[in-house]
Amino acid sequence: MSMKIEIEEHEELLRVTASGGFSIAGAFSRFLETLDAVERTGARKILVDGRTVSGNPDTIERFIYGEFAAKAVARYMMKGAARRMPQFAYVLHIPMRDPNRFGETVAVNRGMWIRVFGSVDEALEWLASP
Repeated sequence: MSMKIEIEEHEELLRVTASGGFSIAGAFSRFLETLDAVERTGARKILVDGRTVSGNPDTIERFIYGEFAAKAVARYMMKGAARRMPQFAYVLHIPMRDPNRFGETVAVNRGMWIRVFGSVDEALEWLASP
C-alpha cells in the first residue's frame, strides 16, 4: 500500500495524517504536497501524524529524506512563501521513528525547524511553545 496523506487546517496549525507503507519516493511526494498546503494556507506549525505508516527505513533513507525535506523548505523560504520558517512536528512509532533521531538531525543541521515525537500530546506541546 502506498503512502497517503489527509490534510486538515486548524488556524495556524496544519494537521497532516499519513498512512500506508513507507517508500522514499512516496515520502518525497507527500512532503511536497504538505509544503503546497503550507503555502496555500499560510500555516506556521505543521503536525505530521505518521503513527500508522508502516515500514523500517534504513539509515541512508533517513539521511536522504531529512536532506530532501530541509532543501524543500529552504526553496520554499527563498521564494518568499513565508516570513517565518515553518515548524514541523512529526509523530511516529518505532521503527519509523529512529530512537537516535538521525533523520531529524540531518534536517536540523540543514536549517529545518523539526522535531520527532512518540506522542501527539508531546508534539502539540512543542508546537505551542513560543
